[in-house]
Parts: sequence; C-alpha cells; structure tokens
Amino acid sequence: MAFRCYLLLNFILLLGTNSVAVTPSLETSSLNRSSFPEGFIFGTASAAYQHRRGYIGVEYSRLILDTKPPPPTCENHSIAGAVHVLTVDGYCLPTLERENCKGIGIRDSGGPKRGQAPPPPEDVGIMKEMGLDAYRFSISWSRLLPKGNLSGGVNKEGIRYYNKLINELLAKGQKPFVTIFHWDLPQTLEDEYGGFLSPYIVNDFRDYAELCFKKFGDRWQNLNCTGGDSATEPYLVSHYQLLAHAAAVEVYKQKYQAAQNGVIGITLVCHWIVSISKANDNRNAALRFLDPLTFGDYPHSMRSLVGKRLPKFTKEQSKTLNAGNKSYLTDSLANLTTQRNGILIGSPAASSWLHVYPRGIRDLLLYTKEKYHNPLIYITENGIDEFNNETLSLEEALIDNHRIEYYHSHLWYLRKAMKDGVNVKGYFAWSLLDNFEWYAGYTVRFGINYVDYKNGLKRYPKLSAHWFKNFLKK
Repeated sequence: MAFRCYLLLNFILLLGTNSVAVTPSLETSSLNRSSFPEGFIFGTASAAYQHRRGYIGVEYSRLILDTKPPPPTCENHSIAGAVHVLTVDGYCLPTLERENCKGIGIRDSGGPKRGQAPPPPEDVGIMKEMGLDAYRFSISWSRLLPKGNLSGGVNKEGIRYYNKLINELLAKGQKPFVTIFHWDLPQTLEDEYGGFLSPYIVNDFRDYAELCFKKFGDRWQNLNCTGGDSATEPYLVSHYQLLAHAAAVEVYKQKYQAAQNGVIGITLVCHWIVSISKANDNRNAALRFLDPLTFGDYPHSMRSLVGKRLPKFTKEQSKTLNAGNKSYLTDSLANLTTQRNGILIGSPAASSWLHVYPRGIRDLLLYTKEKYHNPLIYITENGIDEFNNETLSLEEALIDNHRIEYYHSHLWYLRKAMKDGVNVKGYFAWSLLDNFEWYAGYTVRFGINYVDYKNGLKRYPKLSAHWFKNFLKK
C-alpha cells in the first residue's frame, strides 16, 4: 500500500489483583466511550526506562540515562559521587542516596530496586480489566543491541522478551503501539562518537529500527519514534534525530509497510503556548514556538535567529524529510511564564513544569489542523501527577479526584476539537502505573494505578482507574 504519514503528538502537560474500597466521584453518563467515534482507541502508555521489567540476558549494557550527572538540585554534581550497582536488568545504574540528593529523593535511577514491574501478564491483565484498547510502550535500544549497533551482536533474550510482551497484549485484546526510541540511547554510542551529535547515529538508528521491523513489525499496530555547548548542541541533536527518523521511515515504507500494513510516525512533546499579551512580538513568539519542519528545511525565521549554528540539509536529505515527516522545534528566544499579571494559567501539578490548562489541548489540535493540513494524530501521552506523600494511608493515596477532573476536562476538549474536524484517532493516558519520573525520581506519581514501593510493588487501582473503567464501558 502507499505510504501514509502519521503525526503522533505527545501531550505531556504533562487494575490489579489488589483492591481497596473507593467510590468514583464523577459520573460518566454525559462523557464516555460512546461520545467518541466507533473505533477510536483508548489506551495507556509507559516507557522502557521508567518501567523496568526483569533480566534480559546481558551482563552489562548502559544507557546515557544511567550515567548522566544528577540534576542541578542535587548536591552531588558528579556521577563519581554515586554508587554504581549492576541490576538484574543488566544495566549499570547510579545509586543516588537521599541525603546527598535532596532535590530528587530517590535511591536509584530507573532500575528495578523500586521501579521493576512484575511479569507482563499482570499488567496486561490490568489493561483488559479496565476495558482499554491498546498499550503504548517503548523498546529499549540497549536491550536488543547491547553495544548499540549490529556489529556488537543481538541480544536474543531481549528479542524474546518483547515478543512475549506483544503476544500477551494481543492475547488480551490490546493493540501494541510501539515507540522504538524514548530517550534511552546506548551509552556505547555516546562514548564512541557522541551519540546524536554525530551523523554516524543515522545509520545505527536505521539498523536498530530495521531490527525492530523484522522481529516485531508483523504484530504491532502502530510505530513511532521520539525525538555540552548549549549554543550549538541542541540544534545538532535535533538535526540528526530528524535524519535518523527519516532514515527509519524510508526503510519501513520501502521494505516492510506493504506486507505488515502498519503505520509509522514521529512522537513529539507538545506544549500549547499562550501569548502573554496582544503585542505582535508576543503573538509571533507563541506561534514560533511550534513552528514546523514540514518541507525539508528549517523555517526562515529560525535560520535568521540561529544563523550559522543551525545545520543545513542536503537536497537528498530534504527530499527524504519532505516525505511527510513532521517536527516542531522550540524557540529559545521565547520567554516562558506560567502567569499573567500574577494570575496562573492553570492550577499547578506536582511537577513544576506542569500547569493544568485543558483548553490548551483543543487550541493545539486546532492550530495543528489549520497549520499543517490536518494530519492524522494519536495523542500518545496525557496525564497529571501528585506528590508521593508517604504519610498518607493506602486508602488516602488512592483518592485522586484531581486526576479524574483532569482527564474529564481534557477529554471533553478533545471531543470538542474532533467535532471541529481535527483528525484524532486515539488517546493514551500517562501512565498505567506510578513510575520513575526522570529528574523527579519517585517523588511524584503519574499512575492511574498505585504502585506500593514498600510492599512488593503491589498494584492498587486509584479512583481514576475506576472512573476510566466506567468511562470505557461498552
């Protein structure tokens, strides 16, 4: 079949066998599954690094996320101050002690000490019990290629693991939506040539992507890829990420798409930016923040602002990029604030970067529809967090009315956007489970299912999980 490009937007504004009695607080009679078109997909999402699962048959396979220094809030500014442990996942992870890292509040990184999930069937059963349609997860590059490239060998246990997960999902009626890169670059490639700072990454990523196509592409429903000297490195990284993505798309559509009948796109972290005033400069900055790369080159305004620091595409690269692969690039000259005249744009969540502005999801979708020719969209992440308050009882921790209100209001605006013609085909809540949240570690919880870190990682449905189950009833 002919290649079709799919834009997969990543909105980050961002039931288990155990149970505690809770009562849903918002009814679903006025907004539920039937409010959306037949065939619309509802799912939950996760990422490999944030949801570690078990031994994968390699002795040592690091990621850049395992070795990067702690954030600025950490008193230990060097990774040398951390204790490294070899986890059952085969990764070398820095252990950051609480007393040395007050701002992060964790005892490890994304490893299994607190974040390892039990065997896939349990969590897949949670999805089925809730009435979900699909699961969006990521494949860890290092799990398949411990050295980052084909010459370093393929980890057969990693292949077996993901085959088992995909088969289990299909057996439980869950469509696999696969992200093949979710920020977890193999450290070996970073050491060898600088990772995404080098053009060598394009071929290695293409080979890794093709390995995924060969081993798993006959069963997944949808595929997507995400996308030092701060004056130049961000532009180089974005440049080679785009070229790597384009190379993977080209391989897929030329060799696999016709037989596998899958779809492929790029996952983008999107924030809706509202102008702080009606002044022309402010309005232009708000729009420029989401200026697209859709025609094989960077926008003229970006070239004017960045100048020689911005890499150039060859004619052949532009042609490949112009096959419908879309991207957005942030504007470092736009000053961002969460308030206007002392009034917040929306209520703050636990994460400092996240303020709740439900109307923004509709505005962003409409802007995308009008500006970029109404592409097909799957919203692959959308959710809100709360602080991990260890003083709460389990019963109290399961009451998350703020999350119900968040999903209800965002889904309401999503439906409104769809009625206005936006071509959205699926929505994935972030996240199925509480997980390791990057620099916030385990100090916040995004899950609609609670993970008891102190009691065998047992799962308990939060109030929002019950609400979702009612929402999804057919």
